[in-house]
This record gives sequence, structure tokens and C-alpha cells, in this order.
Amino acid sequence: MSANIKRASKLRPVRKPEIHSTAVIHPDARIGHNVNIGPFTVIGPQVSIGANCEIASSVVIEGRTTIGNGNKIFPGAIIGVVPQDLKYVDEDSSVEIGDNNTIREYATIHLASGDNEKTRIGDGNLLMAYVHVAHNCVLSDNIILANAVNLAGHVAIGDWAILGGMTPVHQFVRIGAHAFIGGGSRVAQDVPPFIRVAGNPVEVSGLNSVGLKRRGFSEESLFNLKKAYRLLYRSGMNVSQALEKMALVCQLDPHLEELMAFIRRSERGIVR
Repeated sequence: MSANIKRASKLRPVRKPEIHSTAVIHPDARIGHNVNIGPFTVIGPQVSIGANCEIASSVVIEGRTTIGNGNKIFPGAIIGVVPQDLKYVDEDSSVEIGDNNTIREYATIHLASGDNEKTRIGDGNLLMAYVHVAHNCVLSDNIILANAVNLAGHVAIGDWAILGGMTPVHQFVRIGAHAFIGGGSRVAQDVPPFIRVAGNPVEVSGLNSVGLKRRGFSEESLFNLKKAYRLLYRSGMNVSQALEKMALVCQLDPHLEELMAFIRRSERGIVR
């Protein structure tokens, strides 16, 4: 969270939660200051909600769920219910959501499977209407999931990634930081950082240059990543050969190292 956001939240006058008379809040739930809770919302006994949150009508928050500060949760969202996983047998798992997220109408975020496992969402993310985040998913910060994105179990998404609407993501897939995925793409393999993919079947369509420029990447970094992209996707080399060549001809800055490390860690293989 930025220092400006933290400073702004401290300047707000501290007041008790405003809970609509029709909301059902378990007495053991922990609700922070300056929280608004709308009509017909249900909040369970193991739920903890931080300060300055806006929770609209008909929201359900159950399970061992921790929600940070400054989140906005829109009508009909369901968080912390048991996962759609036949292996789940009432384990002691949880959902953790950070600060300043926007969770739109009818989004669903499920508990993890496995004792002490977590479904985690970081800070500053936008989950649009009807997004589904399944068990054991890990979302970093400043991600945008457009309408009806569906994440299967154990999906991991890096900072600043954007997924277009109606995109299903296969279980255990990893999506790198600053990646851009066009709407309606079926993602069944890992998507490396910094690139654009689209289509069904999904195809690589270039470096996410516009997004990277907006986020302050230097011309030197962009040139270096473009060189790495061409080696990986336009040279005719296999992945191992392309990685070896990158280490020789590209500048080993933090962005390139992130790209190379992501590819080396891939278990499902990267989108080709």
C-alpha cells in the first residue's frame, strides 16, 4: 500500500461500524472502525474485517477469513465458503485478503483445501463481477480480473497482471507480473511475465509494451525485454536454448532475471 493511502486512511475520523439492522453478524466476528455493512449481509464467527471497509447488501463472508483495510465489497459477493473440491474434508484452512481491494458483484472467493492452507489476495486488486477465485489461489497486488474470469485451484498471479473477461485459467497455472491476457482466452499453461497472450487456443502476441510504459519501465528495460522476447518466441530455439542465449546477449537486469527465473520454475510449461 502506498504511503499516501496509509496517510489518508489515518486522517479519517474514527467511528464505530455502521451495520444495517437486517444484517446478520456473528458476535464473535471482529469488525474494525469506520466499516459500513449493508442490509441482509451475513458475516460468520471466524471473520475479521479491518478498518474503513464498505460491505454492501447481501454479501456472505464465512470461514476463517481475514480482510484488511479499505476494501470495497459489492452486493452478492461470497467469500470464505467451502471450496468446490471433493478432496476437502472440513480442514482448518483460510482466506486472506489485503488492503484497498475492490470486489464487485457476485464474485466468489473460496477457502483453501488442506490444513493451514490459504487462499490469498494481496493489495489494490480489482475483481469485477462474477469473478471466481478457487481454493489455494494466490493473487499478488494491483491485478485486474475482468468480468467472469474463472480461476481454478492453485492458480498464482503476479503483480499488475490483467486478465480479460470470460477467461478460464487451468489449475496450477502461473501468470507472471505485468502479463496481459485477452478476453475469452483459455489459459492452460504458464504465462511468463511482461507478455501479451490472447485467443482460443491461446497465442502469444508480443510484449506488453503499453502496460510496461505506463508503469514506468525505462526504454533500456523495454529494449532488453524485447530482445529476450524475440529469442524466446521468434528465434526458432527451444526454451532451454533461448534461456542460454538470453544470458549471453541480454543485459541481466532485475526484469530479465525475473523472466528467466519464472520460466525455469515452470512445471506446466509456458505458453508457446
